[in-house]
Amino acid sequence: MIKYAIVGNIASGKSEMERVLDKHGFVVLDSDLMAHDILMDKPDVAKAFSEYDVFEFGRLSREKLGKLVFSNAELKQKLEGIVHPLIKEEIETSFSVYSDEDAIFVSVPLLFEVGWENLFDKVVFIKSEDDIRLERLMKRNGYSKEYAQKRIESQSSQDEKIKKSDFIIENNSTKEEFVKKVEDFIVSISA
Repeated sequence: MIKYAIVGNIASGKSEMERVLDKHGFVVLDSDLMAHDILMDKPDVAKAFSEYDVFEFGRLSREKLGKLVFSNAELKQKLEGIVHPLIKEEIETSFSVYSDEDAIFVSVPLLFEVGWENLFDKVVFIKSEDDIRLERLMKRNGYSKEYAQKRIESQSSQDEKIKKSDFIIENNSTKEEFVKKVEDFIVSISA
């Protein structure tokens, strides 16, 4: 089994690539969804942030928690210290579960930041210009320009990640053009 990591800074097109791969029958996992499940299902995060205004109707609010941690580096590190080991464990378990597959794709936006490159055989980086990602983030998530900019700036440079990647797929145009590029990538790895 070849283990592929899908990497790209926020609003670069990882979800769209996941949809195309899934449509073509590949096993596709999303570490952001794993993180979401961990936030909602594990009491560790709620307990660690119980003194902060991150709850709505008695439940942890991802939106409130996100705004808190993206404006405070120490709290962001605290959250990552809880969530990242659990995500890594889930990814490793998935490799065992799907060991009979020819390939598995896992979307891991912070692959390089957390140092998980050695979990994967190949890295696919989706590159998208900052101004395009800013626009997508404001439109898709309803973020203010200032908050969207903070989210973009919280991630390390695309240039450094590109140097460490095996495949680069650009996503600076239409959805249709990007889908075509992903399908071309699928042909290239299936040959």
